[in-house]
Amino acid sequence: MPGVEAVELPGRLADWDCRNNRLAWLALTSDGFFGRASAARDRYGADRVALVMGTSTSCIGATEEAYRRLLPDGQFPEDLRRPIVHTPHSLGDFVRAALGLEGVAVTVATACSSSAKVFAQAERLIRLGLADAAIVGGVDSLCGSVLFGFNSLELVSPEPCRPFDRARRGISLGEAGGFALLERDGEGGPWLLGYGESSDAHHMSSPHPEGLGARLAIQDALTRAALTPDAIDYINLHGTASQRNDEVEARLVAGMFPSRTLASSTKGWTGHTLGAAGIVEAVITFLAMETGLVPGTLNAQELDPACGPQIRIRNESAEVRFAISNSFGFGGSNCSLLFGKARHE
Repeated sequence: MPGVEAVELPGRLADWDCRNNRLAWLALTSDGFFGRASAARDRYGADRVALVMGTSTSCIGATEEAYRRLLPDGQFPEDLRRPIVHTPHSLGDFVRAALGLEGVAVTVATACSSSAKVFAQAERLIRLGLADAAIVGGVDSLCGSVLFGFNSLELVSPEPCRPFDRARRGISLGEAGGFALLERDGEGGPWLLGYGESSDAHHMSSPHPEGLGARLAIQDALTRAALTPDAIDYINLHGTASQRNDEVEARLVAGMFPSRTLASSTKGWTGHTLGAAGIVEAVITFLAMETGLVPGTLNAQELDPACGPQIRIRNESAEVRFAISNSFGFGGSNCSLLFGKARHE
């Protein structure tokens, strides 16, 4: 992402300096979020605002750099001899320090569903009385492990990804950061009405052939929200543009939802932002609810035969009262979030 390398963290946060945390700082200080989060901390108390962060690689890029620059005696170079940037919880620890929070702080690392699952964990923390509000988010920056890992699986497309297209050739990798504030009784929407989580554990990197875990996640989200499939106006699909994932998800949506439901993958715009995909696509879903502009599936030209009438190529204007955002990670770690424009009893 342009500009990340030029970001300078405040002096009090210098020990956390690395590319992933600089990207997190960019997201924290965008769209007035830092002020909203600080106001929530002051309103509820620093120990009553939970922090739940999703990431798939955390700050592993800094560790890779440290190993590339090992000193002759085997030590890390002095500028990277900071243990906090070499731990899986580096991102969460950084955000906690940046916002001055003292409550529950959790890192979720379930591959591509990481920053979708943060919403579910936050809801449970608030419902159980362990927090009065929660800041959720996800941040993932590109690193060698990601680039070489996906390439070794032959999942990276040589051209911009084409989700659900008959001729799709794989994913486009991206990086992103995003945050949201969850409160029990906020003003206006959107509202988290339901969520569903599952772990089908079918294969290390391939989805269950019948989409069993994904189906369970979607159905649980509908059940928690006390809604039926015909109430859903829009689905932001996981839609990575990989062969098997898109086929399974397309068949699942075609079989579960009526033809009037609009569905699309937005990874043609963002790339696959891995552990940040859940929060990025939740925000896109919020924008669709707010504006009535439902995004199409960028770069798709001819849809795969597995697709039903729900999946759309072009942007459309429509009222979005209820929407689902799907995130399905490696190992069958699935999460579906169901949001409402207004509170639904």
